Amino acid sequence: MKNLSIDIETFSSADLNKTGVYRYVEAPDFEILLFGYSADNGPVHVIDIAQGETLPPDVFNALSDETVTKWAFNANFERVCLSRYLGLPTGDYLHPASWRCTMIWSAYLGLPLSLMGAGAVLGLEKQKLAEGRDLIKYFCTPCTSTKINGQRTRNLPTHSPDRWATFKAYNQRDVETEMSIQERLSHYPVPAFVWDEYHLDQEINDRGIALDMPLVENAIRMDERSREELTSLMQKLTALDNPNSVQQMKRWLSDNGVETETLGKKAVAALLKDAPRPLGDVLLLRQQLAKSSVKKYQAMEAAVCADGRARGMFQFYGANRTGRFSGRLIQLQNLPQNHLPDLDDARELVRSGSYEDVRQVYPSVPDVLSELIRTAFIPRDGCKFTVSDFSAIEARVIAWLAGEQWRMEVFKNGGDIYCASASQMFHVPVVKHGQNGHLRQKGKIAELALGYGGSVGALKAMGALEMGLSETELLPLVKVWRESNPNIVQLWWDVDEAVMAAVSRKSATETHGIRFQYKSGMLFITLPSGRKLSYVKPHIGENQFGSPAITYLGVGGTKKWERLESYGPKFVENIVQAISRDILCFAMKTLRGCAIVAHVHDELIIEADPRMSLEAVCEQMGRTPPWAKGLLLRADGYETNFYKKD
Repeated sequence: MKNLSIDIETFSSADLNKTGVYRYVEAPDFEILLFGYSADNGPVHVIDIAQGETLPPDVFNALSDETVTKWAFNANFERVCLSRYLGLPTGDYLHPASWRCTMIWSAYLGLPLSLMGAGAVLGLEKQKLAEGRDLIKYFCTPCTSTKINGQRTRNLPTHSPDRWATFKAYNQRDVETEMSIQERLSHYPVPAFVWDEYHLDQEINDRGIALDMPLVENAIRMDERSREELTSLMQKLTALDNPNSVQQMKRWLSDNGVETETLGKKAVAALLKDAPRPLGDVLLLRQQLAKSSVKKYQAMEAAVCADGRARGMFQFYGANRTGRFSGRLIQLQNLPQNHLPDLDDARELVRSGSYEDVRQVYPSVPDVLSELIRTAFIPRDGCKFTVSDFSAIEARVIAWLAGEQWRMEVFKNGGDIYCASASQMFHVPVVKHGQNGHLRQKGKIAELALGYGGSVGALKAMGALEMGLSETELLPLVKVWRESNPNIVQLWWDVDEAVMAAVSRKSATETHGIRFQYKSGMLFITLPSGRKLSYVKPHIGENQFGSPAITYLGVGGTKKWERLESYGPKFVENIVQAISRDILCFAMKTLRGCAIVAHVHDELIIEADPRMSLEAVCEQMGRTPPWAKGLLLRADGYETNFYKKD
C-alpha cells in the first residue's frame, strides 16, 4: 500500500467549533463511529466501528507507517482523531510528514475550503451528500433527553437503522468526493516545499502553547462581576430594562437629544467627545461593556487541553488568495495591545483573584482584563519566550519589487520608513520626536494606506481624520505620496498590464520577476519563491467606471463563491503579502529546530531554553531567502516570561 484516502465520522460531547479537535478528542466519550477508506485508489470501504467492526490489519498498520501517504480533506481532523484512536496521549500525535490534505490542495488552487464547496466548483460527478449535516447532528453530537426518546442523551445506530445506513453511504461518498478532487487537481500538484510548510504548520499546531489557567479563570470571573456592576449602574442612569440592547440604547440616546445610526466603537468614541453628563457617563459605561476581552478568555478555557496547552490555533492557507495563515479558536491575529506600565503587577492582581484590589488600583476593570489577554500565553516551566518579528516587511518587499531606490537606502541604513517617507514627501528633514516630528504621523498614515493604490477613502478607513489630518489635506497627501514613489506606482500598472495581457491572450507574461500565466481556465502568478497564486476562471470585464477590469471566481466578503473584481494595485497587494508570507515560512524553516509555539502576522514566538541567544534568533530570522537577492530584511525581538507587545 502506497496511498490511503480516509474519511471518518466521530462522536464527542465536546463542541468541536469551540474546542478545536485537540480538546475534542479528550472528551471521555470520544469515539470513531465510521472509518471510510480507499487503498491505492481502489474501492471505497466503510468500517462500522460503532457496531463492532475493526480495521483490516494492513489499514490499521498504515496509519502509523511513514511510508504510506494518508490523504484526507482537512487532514488535521483525521490525524488527531486517529492519534487518540491509537491510544496516543495528549501532546503526542501521529507525525504529519506522511499526511496530505486535499483541502490545502484546493486552497492552493483558489478553491473553497469546504468539501461541498470544492466539489460544487469542480462540478464533480460524485459530490458530498447534502443530508450529511442532519446526520452528523443526529449521530455525532449529544441529543436532548425527552420522554419521547426515553431520556437518552445520545442517538445510537440501533435508534434509527435507516438513518445509520444513509450515514454509512454519506461516509463512503465523502471518500469518493475527496478522491475525485485529487484526480481533478492532479495536473496542478502542490510543490513539495509547500507540503513541507504544511507539515511544519502541523508540528506547531501539535506543539501548542501553554496557558496561565489561574489568570484565565480569574479574568472570566472578574469580567462577569464587572459586567454586572456596570449594567446595574447603567440601569440606574437610564431606567432601561436592558441597557445592553442596541435598540433600547439608541432610543434612549435619541430621547436625550443624541442621534446615532450605530453604537460601534468608533461611533461611541466620537459621541463621547462632545457628550454632556449624564450622557457622557452612560456612553463611557457602554464603551466599557462593549469590550469583548472575556470572549478571548472563554475561548482559551474552551480550547485548553489536559496538559494546559492550547492547540490548533493556525489554519494553513487560511487566506487562499495569498496563502497566508489565518487564526482559529483564540484568534491570536487580533489580540488587544498592552500599554500598562505595571503589567506584571496588574497580572498578579488578576491572577490572585483579588477583584476589589484591581478595582481600587485601576479605573476600569474591563480595560485591565483586555490588556492582559496576551499575558495568558506563557512558556513551559524552565523556559522563556523569545519573540522576534520582521521590521516593516511589506514596505521592504514592495520597495524591492518596484526598485524604489530611496526606500532601499532607508532600510540599508536602518532608518525609520515613516520619517523617511514624510521627508521624501515634504522635502524637509523629519526626525521622530525631533525636527519636523509632527510630519511623521502623515508619513505613517500614507505608508499604511496608499501602498496598494489607495486614495482618500483608504486614508479615512485607516483613521486619518481621527489622527488629526483635515479633509482638505487628504487628496494632496495621496498626490505627494505617489509623486514620491513613482516606481511603486509604475509597478501597479505594469502588473495590471501583464495580467490583462495574460488573460486576454491566454498566454504567459512577466514583469518585475513575477510570471503571469493563463492555463486551463486559471490565472497563475508565480512568485520568486516558486509558489503560485491561483485565480479561478479569470475574465476581462468592465468596472464601475466603464474601464476594462479582471474578474475571477473566489470567496468574497460574504463567504460566498462569487465573481470578484481586481486590478493592478490589488494584484500587487496580493503579491506583496504572499511574498511576505513566503519569507515568514522561510524563517520558520530556518528556525525549525527551535520550539516555535505561535506566529502572529510577521512575528514568531519561540519557547526557548533560557540560554538561547535572542540576537542569534533575530539574525537567523532576518536571513534573506536565496530567491530574494537584494531584499533587505531585519528582525527585532525581545525576551519575556509571558507574551506581551513589547
